[in-house]
Amino acid sequence: MTTAVGTQLDQPLVIGGRTFHSRLMVGTGKYHDNETMVRAIEASGAEVVTVAVRRVDLDRRKAEGILHHLDPEQHFLLANTAGCYSAEEAVRYARLAREAGFNDFLKLEVIGDRETLLPDTAGLLEAARTLVADGFQVMAYTNDDLITALRLEDAGCVAVMPLASPIGSGLGLINPYGIRIIKKRVSVPVIVDAGVGTASDACVTMEQGVDGILMNTAIAEANDPVAMGSAMRLAVESGRLAYLAGRMPRREIAVPSSPTTGMLG
Repeated sequence: MTTAVGTQLDQPLVIGGRTFHSRLMVGTGKYHDNETMVRAIEASGAEVVTVAVRRVDLDRRKAEGILHHLDPEQHFLLANTAGCYSAEEAVRYARLAREAGFNDFLKLEVIGDRETLLPDTAGLLEAARTLVADGFQVMAYTNDDLITALRLEDAGCVAVMPLASPIGSGLGLINPYGIRIIKKRVSVPVIVDAGVGTASDACVTMEQGVDGILMNTAIAEANDPVAMGSAMRLAVESGRLAYLAGRMPRREIAVPSSPTTGMLG
């Protein structure tokens, strides 16, 4: 019933001219084994699956490698420049991914600090401009700053991906206002990336009106990644539907839920 109602209220997610039906995107790192990874991804219902180009073996023939277990006919494999600390480095690995057979979509990361893993916004913008000019469909991981988001849109990015909280922290959505104002002001899709820790975080994040969520650690490091993948699928759907439905107004006084007219004396 939820899916049917959601379909009536919502429109598919479109990024860079490509249509997606799931608003949950997932990563491939930190799993105990590849079998668990595959089962968790299937349970999540995610279409988009990110692959960190710098951290995985790009030879699909090797059974121990991640790519051997991911069918590009079933999943949209999104190359990711995770672990890059300069624009030059990010551009180099993006081009390597394309040469290895990935599509032109790219999750762009340029990290500025090894302790917090927060983005280097100057390097991010430099790399984004270069890669857009090079024909990439850039989805840029950034902080929850409106000005950076606007500049990434101006640079030609097809999506901006502000963090909910630092990568791998599981702290959930720290700055709902920052995320809402980005969504209000940019015209490209807004995909919240990093920091979601559990299903309630995902639901609250989607209730801000964003277009989707990308997560990895929350599923991979759960006690039961497969069950958490399923929970995240439901949470993203629920949060999106709640946003579309429109919540009741907040009040500081009680209001009876039953009618007060026609009461028996």
